[in-house]
Amino acid sequence: MDGAVIDASVAVKWTLDEPNSDEALLLARHVPLAAPGLLLVECANVLWIKSRRSEITVDQAQERYEQLASAPIDYLEDRDLLPAALSLSGRLDHPVYDCLYVAASVALQAPLVTADGRLRRKLLETGPAEFPCLLLSEFAL
Repeated sequence: MDGAVIDASVAVKWTLDEPNSDEALLLARHVPLAAPGLLLVECANVLWIKSRRSEITVDQAQERYEQLASAPIDYLEDRDLLPAALSLSGRLDHPVYDCLYVAASVALQAPLVTADGRLRRKLLETGPAEFPCLLLSEFAL
């Protein structure tokens, strides 16, 4: 795989012990990655929720966010992707924020890697050739 677009469901696994965290780390080590800027906002929100539930401390959430923010990801401007994401959300009947990742994938002509089964199903229903998407659990070098 020459490169991939990832979403927050993949990136957050770099800092949390979750199913498929090993695959997420392997992907980060071996594949050039890109994502919309929204990725950091979504990851920060997940870390806040984990700290609110006392699964991690606030300090740990901050440290893990800093790890994510320094990861080697090529960020695309959300503003540039929003017109396509809005169009895709209507076509896929799926939220705009998830469609930002799909729009990035289309713009870069790179597959989307996600741990979001619902999003993957939507893309498969629409057409795997048009929207190449790989579940993180399926990732292998």
